[in-house]
Amino acid sequence: MKIAYLDCFSGISGDMFLSALLDAGLPFPDLQERLSTLPLGGYRLVKEETARNHIHGTTFSVHCEGTHHHRNFKDIQKIISKGSFSEQVKEKSIQIFRSLAVVEGRIHAKPPEAVHFHEVGAVDSIIDIVGGVYGVEKLGIHSIYASKIPLGSGFVKTAHGRMPLPAPATIALLSDIPVFDSGVQQEMVTPTGAALLKGLAVAFGEMPAMKVHQIGYGAGSRDLPDRPNMLRILIGEQDAGLETDTVAVLEANIDDMSPEGLGYLMERLFEAGALDVAFFPAQMKKSRPGVQVQVIGYPPRKDRLLEVFFSESSTLGVRFQYTERKVLRREATEVESPWGRIRVKSISRPNGTIRFDPEYDVCRDIARNHSVSLEEVYSWVKGLRLDVKDSI
Repeated sequence: MKIAYLDCFSGISGDMFLSALLDAGLPFPDLQERLSTLPLGGYRLVKEETARNHIHGTTFSVHCEGTHHHRNFKDIQKIISKGSFSEQVKEKSIQIFRSLAVVEGRIHAKPPEAVHFHEVGAVDSIIDIVGGVYGVEKLGIHSIYASKIPLGSGFVKTAHGRMPLPAPATIALLSDIPVFDSGVQQEMVTPTGAALLKGLAVAFGEMPAMKVHQIGYGAGSRDLPDRPNMLRILIGEQDAGLETDTVAVLEANIDDMSPEGLGYLMERLFEAGALDVAFFPAQMKKSRPGVQVQVIGYPPRKDRLLEVFFSESSTLGVRFQYTERKVLRREATEVESPWGRIRVKSISRPNGTIRFDPEYDVCRDIARNHSVSLEEVYSWVKGLRLDVKDSI
């Protein structure tokens, strides 16, 4: 499976992301042709070779004529919908702009539909986002991982006046993403760059184990005092069977709830998107027996899981942290069985073999409907071999 790793040692912007994709092999004529199908005019695209601190890479820029239009989310949605792109590219691009509309609305106390984009509604930002999403698809990248994100400080001039760095929209979009102070008093991450990270990256931190086949350097327009202003992208094949992702781990110690209440809490946490919920015995203060509740979920679900913790349990506080994990690659698939086509889990091992695991609900229904034991159905699924893939 082809993956990409964004090494954001100098932050990220929309044009740096697209520049890195071009430097890694995205055909510029193809990108121009696709972007020309968007109902936008008065601009030209420029791709140039450049260097920062003697590292050679690519710069991509949009040269606009006339004044920028102020567009709302619906305007941008219509523009993207009319382009000649796959439905996946359109949906992902619109989703990224929707995330911008939501954070801008919160900042300015407006509903997302009432937000008028200024900088990010301009032609160049639409080009950067749609072009970036298209470039990921064109290069066949399945998943994107990214390093921790360096942030700058100081102030930046916007349509709303001078704003502190990171810009309010940028830091809002980077919630639940690991960041750190770069020590540079310049803008390191733009709202467009933050929106692309939020919409495309599946995990942040160390580079996943991979065989690198393509490397691209996308240069920013400014010079930084202590580092080359570039975004590096590494594209290659992920090691068989293993994937890296980031999860939020939430914990609370509870000593005053009934077993029924804890059972209901577990149900609600799973309904809210928890990947796993576990109860561990704990010895609390004053020698009271208690339970430690541990919940694992993807970072975007953290706030919803916290809401359930506080509404459905007696806890007064919840600890949480972000951590990375290695997981075996798995997917749901269907195979022919003695009882018809059934759904099973296909799990890839690091040695290249595939294990098939039963889905409990599916096996239970088969056992009931065909008057066989649950153990018999489980044993049949666990005895599957790789050659059944020919019948999938």
